[in-house]
Amino acid sequence: MTKGFNHFPGTGVTFRPTYPLLIVDIRSSPSPEPRSLPSPESIPLPGFPRSLLLTIPFMQKKPPMAGMDSISITNESTHESIIEVSTHETNGSPVHKRTGGWRYASILLVNQGLATLAFFGVGVNLVLFLTRVLNQDNASAANSVSKWTGTVYLCSLIGAFLSDSYWGRYFTCAVFQMILVLGLGLLSVSSWVFLIKPEGCGDGETVCKASTSAGIAMFYTAIYLVAFGYGGHQPTIATFGADQFNEVHPKERLSKESFFCYFYFALNVGSLFSNTVLVYYENSGRWTLGFLVSLGSAVIALVSFLVGTPGYRYIQPSGNPVPRVAQVFIAAFKKWDIVPADAGDLYEVEGPESAIKGSRKILHSDGFVFLDKAATVTENDMCGPLDPWRLCTVTQVEEAKCVLKMLPIWLCTIVYSVVFTQMASLFVEQGNVMSSDIGNFHLPAASMSAFDICSVLICTGIYRQILVPIAGRLSGNPKGLTELQRMGIGLIIGMLAMVAAGITEIQRLKYVSPDQETSSLSIFWQIPQYVLVGASEVFMYVGQLDFFNGQAPDGIKSFGSSLCMASISFGNYVSSMLVIMVMAVTARGSRSGWIPDDLNKGHMDRFYFLIAALTALDFVIYLFCAKRYKCINLEDDGKTMEMQGQDDEAVTRV
Repeated sequence: MTKGFNHFPGTGVTFRPTYPLLIVDIRSSPSPEPRSLPSPESIPLPGFPRSLLLTIPFMQKKPPMAGMDSISITNESTHESIIEVSTHETNGSPVHKRTGGWRYASILLVNQGLATLAFFGVGVNLVLFLTRVLNQDNASAANSVSKWTGTVYLCSLIGAFLSDSYWGRYFTCAVFQMILVLGLGLLSVSSWVFLIKPEGCGDGETVCKASTSAGIAMFYTAIYLVAFGYGGHQPTIATFGADQFNEVHPKERLSKESFFCYFYFALNVGSLFSNTVLVYYENSGRWTLGFLVSLGSAVIALVSFLVGTPGYRYIQPSGNPVPRVAQVFIAAFKKWDIVPADAGDLYEVEGPESAIKGSRKILHSDGFVFLDKAATVTENDMCGPLDPWRLCTVTQVEEAKCVLKMLPIWLCTIVYSVVFTQMASLFVEQGNVMSSDIGNFHLPAASMSAFDICSVLICTGIYRQILVPIAGRLSGNPKGLTELQRMGIGLIIGMLAMVAAGITEIQRLKYVSPDQETSSLSIFWQIPQYVLVGASEVFMYVGQLDFFNGQAPDGIKSFGSSLCMASISFGNYVSSMLVIMVMAVTARGSRSGWIPDDLNKGHMDRFYFLIAALTALDFVIYLFCAKRYKCINLEDDGKTMEMQGQDDEAVTRV
């Protein structure tokens, strides 16, 4: 069932799950008069109190479509259409009025590619803009980029929360895309009017004049608007795209699974253009042109998104999960002095549905037993109305337990994100002091991230087409590897990427001449570290998305998906803190430190090896947590598949 609605396959009827509804099959009729419906009281519906039956105040007939009759039932109090049935006149069978599907999902794929192009047109070369245009030192620029990137992914939590709780996915996507356009417009103006003086500066040869305070303030306001807009848009557009397919239908369920593959492909195509074409123009001093192209891409993305408005399939927000989780902890605290009841005696609502809207029931688990006090019924709970801040259902308690169980796994992924964030900072600075001339063509250091993107695309195909079948035959798991196994492999490959980066830096320093700012070592020595990071992404980040989305309860699915982006956010902040700590320790006295302004006098290789050592330690801790992790146990009442097969029959009988 889709979140917020119950859809009956083959009937075109969509019901809100808030109230039990009367299902009526309305056959095509030549009569233009509206048909009367029997009152709910006249039809016995076992198990439903008459007070909960939805009374349908009136029914109106809409203007007929070509070859079809369309009848809608409207809620009198809100004038909101709650049932819409379309019937084909040739055979009288209900026909679903099409919304969503691949036609509109494709619009969202294009939107994602264009928005990613716009974002990475700023982010991929930001560290060089800070050093060349704003004249920051390498360590400060790396820290600034880490903080900015961390803000991008931290904003994903805000976007996911608003879309699921209040705004809905469509409105959230629209608002945050507008913020992205505003930020890019302000960035283009600030660079053109205030920062790029003289014209063409920031190309590595022409030095830019000192920027004014107003220009710098406008620049930082602009890039953080870009961070806020793209960060809030990113987790919502993927979910909104998946909403265009109805999981009730087997074909659409397969299409939904394929959508995520195409979504990741669109993301990489957009970033590939930014990492090659736009980077070239920006690196040659045409910064404003690069920002204007990003702005144009964002505007086209927004317009294309709005064009599909009439045909999108919409899912209503499900409410704020924060009070539910808070109720569990407060209820358990209020009953701190009691002994938790046995699992069979804990409080739960009757019937197959849980008390949480749109969520399946979760079976009791043995971990975090102290939270079971929140579902333990006491004498005070039996007196008077139920207080949700004192008595919670088992499903509600298990929802809170799931958050606590996922937390150690999530913390272990932060160190990997420290590895990932080096591509946007130190990898670029390292490549900028290597030989990157191919004949008369100068290859921008930031363009090397194209090897990461190509690695992701190639390794994704290898994993799905080769590794999954082989691992599936060996392990008996149709997925090939579990999500936790994939994340562990991603950690190992990420550690190897840092070792490769350290070896490259050692070699680079060997080929530095005293009178040269750059090493004569070719920039293509960086290919292994970029390829390894790309391969690790396939295992770590895709595994994270599968794991957190699968282990999160139904009521907080978007929260689970956004944990992956939150990991990247905190990884950037940890990386920034690590740089500060390393420089504070290694740059004492007359020593230049590991990451000085002149990298030829530093030891960035040691910083890379430090991250590799931290990743190895993190892998050991991760193994300990992963072995003890207990998966979520959802209640399976055995009726889902049976209900899907009986929907059409039930409608016909009524």
